[in-house]
Amino acid sequence: MKDEIYFNKPLSFSKIMELLDQYPDLKKINCPPSLYSRTSTKYLEALDELGIAVVPVEKKGRPKKYKVEKAIKIQELLKSGQTPDEISKTLDMPLKTVYYLKDSPLKPGRKNKYSPQQVQEVKNLKKEGIPVKEIASRLEIPIRTVYSLLKRDKNGT
Repeated sequence: MKDEIYFNKPLSFSKIMELLDQYPDLKKINCPPSLYSRTSTKYLEALDELGIAVVPVEKKGRPKKYKVEKAIKIQELLKSGQTPDEISKTLDMPLKTVYYLKDSPLKPGRKNKYSPQQVQEVKNLKKEGIPVKEIASRLEIPIRTVYSLLKRDKNGT
């Protein structure tokens, strides 16, 4: 007979009665903290009088495969300029895991083709009053790209 169970559904009068019928030797009910906070104090007191403790348990389920140190290492590598793909190969972990463990809002996709210096050069030429068509021909950049670079903010987005 079990004297301790994990229960992850809301505790109602009928559920408590079912549990008492199913586990007559029950002494402890473990549940998620969110469920514990929503459980009526009347039910908790009644269970306590019956000698059954209801205890919130932080984590239930599969343990994490990677430690916090791995996520910090990924952040450092991202800041040093490595791509998630390079980090994946360096740390010998799946690319999807690299994206999962990072904290930044980095999105998968291509790197910017134009450096911040090139973007600034386009903006400076525009400030000087040079038409977009001429900027495009001077810097050998498509006209649509020049317009796109002019819209970019300082973060490169």
